[in-house]
Amino acid sequence: MDFLLLGLEQLARWDVALSMVAGAVIGVIVGAIPGAGAAVTIAILLPTTFAMDPLVGITLLLGVYCGSAYGCAIPAVLINTPGSPVAVLTAVEAYPMTMRGEGRRAMSIAYSSSFVGGIVAVAAMIFLTRPLAEFASRFGSAEFAMVALFALVLVVVGHVGQRVEAAAALSFGLFLATVGVDRAFNTQRFTFDHTFLMSGMPLVPVVIGLFAMSQAIVQMTDRSGPSPQHKLTGRFFDGFFEIFRYPVTLFGSSAFGVMCGILPGVGEFLAQQVSYTVAKRFARTRDQFGKGSPEGIIVSEATNNAVPPAAFIPMLALGIPGEELTAMMLAVFLVHNVIPGPQLFIDRPEFVAGLYTTLLLMNVVIIVFLMVATRWIALVATVEKRFVGAMILTLALVGTYATNYRLSDPLLALCFGFLGYVLRRHKWPVTPVLLGLVMGPIVEGRFRQALGTANGDFSVFVARPISAAMVIAIVVLIGLAIRGEWKRRKPLEEWQINAD
Repeated sequence: MDFLLLGLEQLARWDVALSMVAGAVIGVIVGAIPGAGAAVTIAILLPTTFAMDPLVGITLLLGVYCGSAYGCAIPAVLINTPGSPVAVLTAVEAYPMTMRGEGRRAMSIAYSSSFVGGIVAVAAMIFLTRPLAEFASRFGSAEFAMVALFALVLVVVGHVGQRVEAAAALSFGLFLATVGVDRAFNTQRFTFDHTFLMSGMPLVPVVIGLFAMSQAIVQMTDRSGPSPQHKLTGRFFDGFFEIFRYPVTLFGSSAFGVMCGILPGVGEFLAQQVSYTVAKRFARTRDQFGKGSPEGIIVSEATNNAVPPAAFIPMLALGIPGEELTAMMLAVFLVHNVIPGPQLFIDRPEFVAGLYTTLLLMNVVIIVFLMVATRWIALVATVEKRFVGAMILTLALVGTYATNYRLSDPLLALCFGFLGYVLRRHKWPVTPVLLGLVMGPIVEGRFRQALGTANGDFSVFVARPISAAMVIAIVVLIGLAIRGEWKRRKPLEEWQINAD
């Protein structure tokens, strides 16, 4: 009870409440613009949050994160174009309903499913994060090193069909993490005598370049015209309570989204695909999937919205970001010297309580805003893509320069922008680069601590039960991934031999 009152006390602050509402509104709007999305917006807003109170900055970014998960359903319903890749399945199921004159029903099903998924995930976050942090308080440097390494392996394994590309991108990110002055030996690593690299590869230009500028270039080079928009017809509130006709699908998808959010590297897209496949197989109306099934929309949106809050569980409890957006938010934590991990719940209980409360209320704010403003938000779904790209690029350049007022930052961001553009064009994953950059110092630091206490003896990683179990899990995971890749590639090789 005291913890809840502490959270409400934080929410009573005008700056926290304002950032929550502003973040939610911005998130919904950018989610409704195809090609903008949460990653791009958070990358642009990231420098501005460094000057804010940590709870205010994190609340603003969380509002964008959660709001965009709701907003990306709007173009999926209206123009068959998902606001982000994770809304692809929503478009598959919602657009046929729109063509049948049930657009408002499809929209309300998407909103209510997202709301339930978000609330379930926040509840899981409240009940699971602290016990996990208390368990992690038993960890030494060896255990934290193995957890960090396990997270990196999951990042690669989670990119099914692109594991080699993901491993290469992650390795590049880990290499970027080595740039700077090695404090252990006081030597420069890959700085090439550039003073702005002495403190390491600057995170903000890399984030803005990889996610904002690269997406801007993609938008500006897109020659496709605006998609035709269909009017919302039907009764808006028809679908709000319809979701409870499918309780197993609704709460099962939400729970699965929570599980996938906790695992680093899985993300919304993979969680959604697996959840949709399972639901389609066991649903009573499986023949309606792909033709405008309400159950299909429920699976897509509930899973999609359950992942973001759940991704905060390992970050708050262990300091391990699970995907690109929590990695960006980790930068805000570190700038304000708020260190995620077991000690956070002891040192800053008001911060954690405020985070929980704002996340709960944020879903209510978003759903109310959508009920009032959907008809106007829908207009942004047809904005010209090249205009959106030019606007993103301009804001990204200004935001990068305004961080430190150094010309090197926007130039570096442009370099990473073109790198991200090449990766996107060749269908390579961009997220592992950022996760490698953020996780690199954590992995290196923990490994050095563990080996330093053991005088360089690598057996320290199997000397204690928890770290030994993590080593076994890593080996098994890598073995299963290799086996899966071999089974996947073998039919292709046999087909090529037969074709020759």
